[in-house]
Amino acid sequence: MEDLARYLDIATIAAQSAGVELQRYWGNLNDIQEKRPGDLVTEADRAAEKAVLNILNRHLPDHAVLAEESGLQGEWTDEYLWAIDPIDGTTNYAHQYPCVAVSIGLLIRGVPSVGVVYNPIQNELYRGALGLGATCNDRPIHVSKTPKLSQSILVTGFAYDRHSTPDNNYAEFCHLTHKTQGVRRDGAASLDLAYVACGRVDGYWERGLSPWDIAAGIVLVQEAGGTVTAYDQSNFEVRSDRILATNGILHAELSQELLKITPLSLDFGLGFGAS
Repeated sequence: MEDLARYLDIATIAAQSAGVELQRYWGNLNDIQEKRPGDLVTEADRAAEKAVLNILNRHLPDHAVLAEESGLQGEWTDEYLWAIDPIDGTTNYAHQYPCVAVSIGLLIRGVPSVGVVYNPIQNELYRGALGLGATCNDRPIHVSKTPKLSQSILVTGFAYDRHSTPDNNYAEFCHLTHKTQGVRRDGAASLDLAYVACGRVDGYWERGLSPWDIAAGIVLVQEAGGTVTAYDQSNFEVRSDRILATNGILHAELSQELLKITPLSLDFGLGFGAS
């Protein structure tokens, strides 16, 4: 527990250091590049990632790191692996839409164990570690108590390859919009998970994510009393393609709905139609 608390403090310092860079570049970007359609990178991403890496290298030089912009330093099989997204929601950031976060998660032997998600624009700092609970701005957070899908509000997102694959989450979005009180899409997976953890939304699902998107948020949800699995309720592996996170109460119901949805097919020139 002492080690986890120390790692949590280091991750917090790193996230806040990156947050300074996000605030500095907010509304002042000069270099916006597109790595692939819809996937942006800016000078703020690079500056924030450098700030995080400087802190981790100073305090934990022997730990492996997987960062969105600079890649893997070390091995996937290392006992300690940090998963870092310097700006989760870069497209939001570039458009000054304030759903953005620094996401820093620590995998210990492959298990998400420490997580910090920091939105410096809205001044919300989410922290959690296994056995230590989860907080937002130092106040304990807990998942909602919504008992049924029909009474819930959900959040989701869409992968960068949604334009070219029928496995694009559109059918799920439409289906669950009719089964719930609403589905939101904010464009930052780490914040989506944080919002499940603090009870703002009751559930979250998405496909096509990377470990740096979700490693920190998984810890928050679990420590706030929620459940994280694959779509079919099997054990979740951080490198798998699909994540389902809920307050736990409606987890089975949401899983069942996801598994019975038929994906939409791509029909170029005419839009989308049912398969």
